[in-house]
Amino acid sequence: MPSAVAAIPAAPSGEAEAHFSAEFTFETDCWDVHSAFASGEVDFVLLDVRSPALYAKGHVPGAINLPHGKITASKMEQWPEGTLFVTYCAGPHCNGAARGALRLARLGRPVKIMAGGITGWLDEGFSLASGEAAG
Repeated sequence: MPSAVAAIPAAPSGEAEAHFSAEFTFETDCWDVHSAFASGEVDFVLLDVRSPALYAKGHVPGAINLPHGKITASKMEQWPEGTLFVTYCAGPHCNGAARGALRLARLGRPVKIMAGGITGWLDEGFSLASGEAAG
């Protein structure tokens, strides 16, 4: 009797390659975001889609607070078309990043999710900034 792991066979290699390659078009990770900020090569807008109160308690340095429910066409006009957005929320137990990404996609904006959110950021050993959003 096979284990629960092996009971369902793995996908053929070609299908697995297509699946795992596609994942990178939808998400990035905390390390890559941190590396971009550390090197000054930030070619995306990082959006913390949690509430202003949670943002103030701790957020990824360089992130802009824009709760997912407030992502609207008029709000997005401040960035040129084609701007890449990366959303994050509390972590794997939270769907806020996906909600924000869906809103951005519906507005025709390129978007990825930062896998792991705040939980992943802290797990990598990176520090958070605190304080309210400017403006």
